[in-house]
Amino acid sequence: MAENYKLPDNVRLNEDENYVSKLRSVMEKNGGYCPCRIQRTPENICVCTEFRNQIADPDFEGFCHCRLYYKEK
Repeated sequence: MAENYKLPDNVRLNEDENYVSKLRSVMEKNGGYCPCRIQRTPENICVCTEFRNQIADPDFEGFCHCRLYYKEK
């Protein structure tokens, strides 16, 4: 996952520990890239740019693309 990025207090991991474990295992093997993205670009390293933008939107509530994180309002 992206180094030096602190998630806000209103963002939490998916509550399915088995899913989180499997997803993190895949990301460890692929260099930290979101497994849901085909392109290996800096924007797709977890925590991806798309979710960072969603976090910044005060009206957004929901999961990131790969469902690892959930942002509450």
